[in-house]
Amino acid sequence: MQLFYNPSLTEDSQYITLDKVESKHMVRVLRKKTGDTVLLINGKGLLCTGVLTSASEKHCEIRIDRVEHKSKHPYSLHLAIAPTKNADRLEWFLEKATEIGIDEITPILCDRSERKVIKHNRLERILESALKQSLNYYMPVLHPLTSYETFIANHQGKHHFIAHCEEHKKTTLNQALPKGEQVVICIGPEGDFTPNEIALALQASYIPVSLGTTRLRTETAGIVATHTVALKNE
Repeated sequence: MQLFYNPSLTEDSQYITLDKVESKHMVRVLRKKTGDTVLLINGKGLLCTGVLTSASEKHCEIRIDRVEHKSKHPYSLHLAIAPTKNADRLEWFLEKATEIGIDEITPILCDRSERKVIKHNRLERILESALKQSLNYYMPVLHPLTSYETFIANHQGKHHFIAHCEEHKKTTLNQALPKGEQVVICIGPEGDFTPNEIALALQASYIPVSLGTTRLRTETAGIVATHTVALKNE
Protein backbone atom coordinates (compact mmCIF):
# COMPACT_ATOMS: atom_id res chain seq x y z
CA MET A 1 0.00 0.00 0.00
CA GLN A 2 1.49 3.32 -1.14
CA LEU A 3 0.11 6.67 0.02
CA PHE A 4 0.61 10.02 -1.67
CA TYR A 5 0.30 13.26 0.25
CA ASN A 6 -1.49 16.40 -0.88
CA PRO A 7 -2.58 18.88 1.81
CA SER A 8 -4.98 20.65 -0.57
CA LEU A 9 -7.10 17.52 -0.95
CA THR A 10 -10.71 17.92 0.31
CA GLU A 11 -13.82 15.76 0.29
CA ASP A 12 -15.10 17.87 -2.63
CA SER A 13 -11.97 17.44 -4.76
CA GLN A 14 -12.58 15.94 -8.19
CA TYR A 15 -9.07 16.20 -9.62
CA ILE A 16 -5.72 16.62 -7.87
CA THR A 17 -2.35 17.54 -9.37
CA LEU A 18 0.76 16.29 -7.59
CA ASP A 19 3.87 18.42 -7.22
CA LYS A 20 7.10 17.61 -9.06
CA VAL A 21 8.57 15.60 -6.19
CA GLU A 22 5.54 13.34 -5.79
CA SER A 23 5.08 13.06 -9.57
CA LYS A 24 8.69 12.00 -10.09
CA HIS A 25 8.41 9.42 -7.32
CA MET A 26 5.17 8.05 -8.76
CA VAL A 27 6.40 7.69 -12.33
CA ARG A 28 10.14 7.02 -12.03
CA VAL A 29 10.30 5.01 -8.78
CA LEU A 30 6.91 3.29 -8.58
CA ARG A 31 6.45 2.99 -12.36
CA LYS A 32 2.85 4.16 -12.20
CA LYS A 33 1.12 4.88 -15.49
CA THR A 34 -2.13 6.33 -16.79
CA GLY A 35 -5.11 4.26 -15.63
CA ASP A 36 -3.49 3.00 -12.43
CA THR A 37 -5.32 3.31 -9.11
CA VAL A 38 -3.63 5.44 -6.44
CA LEU A 39 -4.33 6.40 -2.83
CA LEU A 40 -4.01 9.93 -1.51
CA ILE A 41 -4.14 11.50 1.95
CA ASN A 42 -4.33 15.12 3.08
CA GLY A 43 -2.87 14.68 6.56
CA LYS A 44 -6.20 15.54 8.14
CA GLY A 45 -7.83 12.11 8.10
CA LEU A 46 -8.98 11.99 4.48
CA LEU A 47 -8.17 8.93 2.36
CA CYS A 48 -9.05 9.17 -1.31
CA THR A 49 -8.96 6.54 -4.03
CA GLY A 50 -8.30 7.87 -7.51
CA VAL A 51 -7.21 7.03 -11.01
CA LEU A 52 -4.11 8.44 -12.65
CA THR A 53 -5.31 10.38 -15.72
CA SER A 54 -2.00 12.00 -16.65
CA ALA A 55 1.44 10.63 -15.77
CA SER A 56 4.79 12.37 -16.23
CA GLU A 57 7.73 13.07 -13.94
CA LYS A 58 6.76 16.74 -13.79
CA HIS A 59 2.99 16.49 -13.70
CA CYS A 60 0.63 13.80 -12.45
CA GLU A 61 -3.13 14.36 -12.42
CA ILE A 62 -5.50 12.12 -10.49
CA ARG A 63 -9.27 11.81 -10.76
CA ILE A 64 -10.84 11.26 -7.33
CA ASP A 65 -13.37 8.42 -7.30
CA ARG A 66 -13.90 7.65 -3.59
CA VAL A 67 -13.44 9.49 -0.31
CA GLU A 68 -13.11 8.02 3.19
CA HIS A 69 -12.71 9.66 6.60
CA LYS A 70 -10.27 7.83 8.89
CA SER A 71 -10.65 8.08 12.65
CA LYS A 72 -7.92 9.53 14.83
CA HIS A 73 -6.34 7.92 17.89
CA PRO A 74 -8.36 8.50 21.10
CA TYR A 75 -5.96 10.98 22.67
CA SER A 76 -4.05 14.16 21.85
CA LEU A 77 -0.32 14.44 22.51
CA HIS A 78 1.59 17.71 22.30
CA LEU A 79 5.27 17.17 23.00
CA ALA A 80 7.64 20.09 23.57
CA ILE A 81 11.26 19.05 23.06
CA ALA A 82 14.59 20.85 22.99
CA PRO A 83 16.33 20.39 19.60
CA THR A 84 19.39 18.18 19.87
CA LYS A 85 22.90 19.42 19.06
CA ASN A 86 23.08 16.75 16.36
CA ALA A 87 20.30 17.58 13.88
CA ASP A 88 20.06 13.93 12.78
CA ARG A 89 18.83 12.93 16.23
CA LEU A 90 15.96 15.41 16.13
CA GLU A 91 15.00 14.18 12.67
CA TRP A 92 15.08 10.59 13.93
CA PHE A 93 12.77 11.54 16.79
CA LEU A 94 10.29 13.24 14.46
CA GLU A 95 10.24 10.23 12.15
CA LYS A 96 9.65 7.69 14.91
CA ALA A 97 7.17 9.83 16.85
CA THR A 98 5.09 10.22 13.68
CA GLU A 99 5.10 6.47 13.18
CA ILE A 100 3.98 5.86 16.78
CA GLY A 101 1.40 8.64 16.88
CA ILE A 102 1.76 12.27 17.93
CA ASP A 103 -0.38 15.33 17.27
CA GLU A 104 1.76 18.40 17.92
CA ILE A 105 5.48 19.04 18.34
CA THR A 106 7.02 22.27 19.57
CA PRO A 107 10.81 22.64 19.52
CA ILE A 108 11.67 24.65 22.66
CA LEU A 109 14.65 26.88 23.33
CA CYS A 110 15.92 26.28 26.87
CA ASP A 111 18.72 27.81 28.93
CA ARG A 112 20.98 24.83 28.24
CA SER A 113 19.99 24.29 24.62
CA GLU A 114 22.96 23.66 22.34
CA ARG A 115 20.99 24.09 19.11
CA LYS A 116 19.23 27.40 18.68
CA VAL A 117 18.20 27.13 15.02
CA ILE A 118 16.18 24.49 13.20
CA LYS A 119 15.43 23.90 9.51
CA HIS A 120 11.66 23.94 9.69
CA ASN A 121 11.02 23.04 6.03
CA ARG A 122 13.36 20.06 6.18
CA LEU A 123 11.68 18.81 9.35
CA GLU A 124 8.28 19.14 7.66
CA ARG A 125 9.53 16.87 4.89
CA ILE A 126 10.69 14.33 7.47
CA LEU A 127 7.18 14.30 8.95
CA GLU A 128 5.58 13.90 5.53
CA SER A 129 7.80 10.96 4.63
CA ALA A 130 7.15 9.24 7.96
CA LEU A 131 3.41 9.86 7.61
CA LYS A 132 3.25 8.06 4.28
CA GLN A 133 5.62 5.26 5.30
CA SER A 134 3.64 4.44 8.45
CA LEU A 135 0.25 4.51 6.66
CA ASN A 136 -0.93 7.19 9.04
CA TYR A 137 -3.64 9.66 8.06
CA TYR A 138 -2.94 12.63 10.34
CA MET A 139 0.07 14.88 9.90
CA PRO A 140 1.56 16.13 13.19
CA VAL A 141 1.64 19.91 13.57
CA LEU A 142 5.21 21.18 13.81
CA HIS A 143 5.24 24.54 15.57
CA PRO A 144 8.05 27.10 15.21
CA LEU A 145 10.98 27.10 17.61
CA THR A 146 9.64 28.70 20.80
CA SER A 147 11.27 29.88 23.99
CA TYR A 148 10.61 27.63 26.96
CA GLU A 149 9.13 30.47 28.98
CA THR A 150 6.69 31.35 26.21
CA PHE A 151 5.62 27.75 25.81
CA ILE A 152 4.93 27.30 29.52
CA ALA A 153 3.01 30.59 29.65
CA ASN A 154 0.79 29.52 26.75
CA HIS A 155 0.30 25.87 27.74
CA GLN A 156 -1.08 25.31 31.19
CA GLY A 157 -3.67 22.76 32.18
CA LYS A 158 -4.71 19.64 33.96
CA HIS A 159 -2.70 17.03 32.07
CA HIS A 160 0.64 18.77 31.65
CA PHE A 161 3.90 16.99 32.51
CA ILE A 162 7.59 17.78 32.69
CA ALA A 163 10.20 15.01 32.52
CA HIS A 164 13.44 16.04 34.21
CA CYS A 165 16.40 14.43 36.00
CA GLU A 166 16.50 16.45 39.21
CA GLU A 167 15.93 14.75 42.56
CA HIS A 168 12.31 15.72 43.05
CA LYS A 169 9.31 13.72 44.10
CA LYS A 170 8.08 12.21 40.87
CA THR A 171 5.71 9.55 39.65
CA THR A 172 6.20 7.55 36.48
CA LEU A 173 4.63 8.97 33.35
CA ASN A 174 2.65 5.77 32.85
CA GLN A 175 1.08 6.09 36.31
CA ALA A 176 0.29 9.78 35.90
CA LEU A 177 -1.21 9.60 32.42
CA PRO A 178 -4.97 9.70 31.89
CA LYS A 179 -6.61 7.85 29.00
CA GLY A 180 -8.31 9.59 26.12
CA GLU A 181 -7.25 13.10 27.14
CA GLN A 182 -5.23 16.02 25.81
CA VAL A 183 -1.68 15.67 27.13
CA VAL A 184 1.32 18.02 27.06
CA ILE A 185 4.82 16.73 27.89
CA CYS A 186 8.05 18.75 28.09
CA ILE A 187 11.42 17.15 27.33
CA GLY A 188 14.57 19.17 28.02
CA PRO A 189 18.00 19.43 26.37
CA GLU A 190 20.97 17.10 26.96
CA GLY A 191 21.95 19.09 30.05
CA ASP A 192 18.39 18.87 31.41
CA PHE A 193 16.15 21.71 32.46
CA THR A 194 17.61 24.22 34.91
CA PRO A 195 16.16 24.42 38.46
CA ASN A 196 14.51 27.71 37.51
CA GLU A 197 12.88 26.14 34.45
CA ILE A 198 11.58 23.26 36.53
CA ALA A 199 10.21 25.68 39.11
CA LEU A 200 8.47 27.68 36.37
CA ALA A 201 6.72 24.54 35.13
CA LEU A 202 5.67 23.50 38.62
CA GLN A 203 4.22 26.96 39.20
CA ALA A 204 2.16 26.42 36.03
CA SER A 205 0.77 23.16 37.48
CA TYR A 206 2.97 20.83 35.45
CA ILE A 207 3.38 17.41 37.04
CA PRO A 208 7.00 16.16 37.34
CA VAL A 209 7.37 12.65 35.93
CA SER A 210 10.01 9.99 35.48
CA LEU A 211 10.58 8.09 32.23
CA GLY A 212 12.52 5.29 33.90
CA THR A 213 15.54 4.53 36.05
CA THR A 214 18.22 5.35 33.48
CA ARG A 215 19.28 8.70 32.05
CA LEU A 216 18.02 9.07 28.50
CA ARG A 217 19.18 11.19 25.60
CA THR A 218 16.72 13.90 24.61
CA GLU A 219 15.46 12.13 21.50
CA THR A 220 15.18 8.81 23.36
CA ALA A 221 13.18 10.47 26.13
CA GLY A 222 10.87 11.91 23.49
CA ILE A 223 10.25 8.48 21.98
CA VAL A 224 9.69 6.86 25.39
CA ALA A 225 7.14 9.56 26.26
CA THR A 226 5.37 9.24 22.90
CA HIS A 227 5.23 5.45 23.10
CA THR A 228 4.06 5.48 26.72
CA VAL A 229 1.10 7.69 25.81
CA ALA A 230 0.23 5.46 22.85
CA LEU A 231 0.37 2.27 24.94
CA LYS A 232 -1.67 3.83 27.71
CA ASN A 233 -4.45 4.47 25.20
CA GLU A 234 -4.57 1.06 23.56
